[in-house]
Amino acid sequence: MSRSSDRATTEPLAALVAMFAIAAGLTLYSGVLDTALVSSTSDHNLATATADDVERRLTTGGVVDPDRLSDSLAAIPDGYEGNVTLTAEGRFSVGPTPPEDADRAYRTVSVVLGPATVRRGRLRVSVWR
Repeated sequence: MSRSSDRATTEPLAALVAMFAIAAGLTLYSGVLDTALVSSTSDHNLATATADDVERRLTTGGVVDPDRLSDSLAAIPDGYEGNVTLTAEGRFSVGPTPPEDADRAYRTVSVVLGPATVRRGRLRVSVWR
């Protein structure tokens, strides 16, 4: 065989090996990056997303009904515990008492307290393992 045919075989093989090394490196990097981002932000995002879901469950016509508060615990994700507290001219709460290190999310909501009585309130959702 001549030198030119050896080079024609070697160069594409080297390029193929280099492409494989680059692809493997990018795959490993993206896996490590994804794991790092998920572990650092997942609980906070979970509390925020859970609070959004709780608010949707409690709200009818833009107003939160305290009588529906017990239904809100269904929004707590599996494997987690949670507490939902609504404060408006009194305090309404369901779920176990949250620990100090629980992740929390807050919402300002309108709360119906009686016929033609709507007040500003605060919804707090706590999520923990």
